[in-house]
Amino acid sequence: MNRLQEKYQKEVIPALMQRFAYKNIMEVPKLEKAVINMGVGDAIQDAKALDAAVGDMTKITGQKPIVTRAKKSIANFKLRQGMPIGCKVTLRGKRMYEFLDKLMNIALPRVRDFRGVSGKAFDGRGNYALGVKEQLIFPEIEYDKVEKIRGMDVIVVTTAKTDEEAKELLRALGMPFHD
Repeated sequence: MNRLQEKYQKEVIPALMQRFAYKNIMEVPKLEKAVINMGVGDAIQDAKALDAAVGDMTKITGQKPIVTRAKKSIANFKLRQGMPIGCKVTLRGKRMYEFLDKLMNIALPRVRDFRGVSGKAFDGRGNYALGVKEQLIFPEIEYDKVEKIRGMDVIVVTTAKTDEEAKELLRALGMPFHD
């Protein structure tokens, strides 16, 4: 069991049970999965751009991403249905906890002028979305070997029923909210 999982078991569960007056430990919201998505618009002209993005994401998450393909053809973007345009990874269990621990404690504090993440990016069902502007904030990525800076979306899916519960869960785990 890693640090974040241990913290959840020992500190977060009792705190949330007291805060929301749960009667059963199974009512306490928990993290279900983390989905990391990276759109690579350059992949239309340059097939190697997608390989670089897949390599970066493999280093960051420790898991090989799947390549996402275009659902529709869009003539203005020179895009045909089925063309590879990005990659995504779904992390669960141990890998998810390791990734989120690294994100909250190492990567986010490395962002320039970092004041915390927005507390408004919940979807109404207890899931949180976060955009990262560059992959360089992760310690696995070597600055010299990156040919293009790419952003990514991180979606944290929880079993919480409301946004308030989800926000409290993430705050207790160490997510640096600014509001």
